[in-house]
Amino acid sequence: MNRSCVNCLKTMVVSLNFMCWLCGGFVVGFGQFQMIHSKYASLVTTFWPIYPANTLVVTGTIVMCVCYMGVLGGMRESRCMLITFFILLVILMLVELAMALVFLIYSREIDSFFEKDLMQSLEIYRQSSPEGNKTIKDDFDAVQHLFRCCGVHGQADWKGNIPISCCTKDPCNIPFHTNWQEGCVDKLKNWFASNYLSTGAGVVTMFIIQFICLSISIPLFCHFKRRGLGYQ
Repeated sequence: MNRSCVNCLKTMVVSLNFMCWLCGGFVVGFGQFQMIHSKYASLVTTFWPIYPANTLVVTGTIVMCVCYMGVLGGMRESRCMLITFFILLVILMLVELAMALVFLIYSREIDSFFEKDLMQSLEIYRQSSPEGNKTIKDDFDAVQHLFRCCGVHGQADWKGNIPISCCTKDPCNIPFHTNWQEGCVDKLKNWFASNYLSTGAGVVTMFIIQFICLSISIPLFCHFKRRGLGYQ
């Protein structure tokens, strides 16, 4: 392989990995933004490891580390770094595919766990003292106010002890006020689904870039290997 082809491949590998590194940084920043502004994680404890914000931060951080290794390996023409990059990139791509399959296969089970977590959070809210479990209370109130819903399946879930956050319009401090009739479980499921859709689109985009990086890096690595063994 002549030097001009090697330089072209090297430039493409470095550029694509740098682009992937930037995408990883954007994903981490977006995940941090969701962590700050989304207040629903305490209501769905089963989903904490795959909560959209957590998934974005973890995935983006790993992608940045792997792509940084690819950038350095391409710039320094280091076989060792490229081998490490290949192994880590293949593992990362397999993990991304595995996560996609888990969401696809266990979508119904995820829905049942989602509903169970919400009911458990509602019971904790309902049975807590006025000063107890502030995080769950604040999160549930935020959900009911933002999504204009009440309870998990409806206001009957509160068994008469309906919080003010279910009120449809002011004044809400009067004995008889109107509450939202629709439950929060379906609306919150749709919100999570849309977040997972955007998360999935970002992961798929990074997967495509990673696959291209891997495909282009292979001939470059083969050239370095031959050169290292004394072949031109």
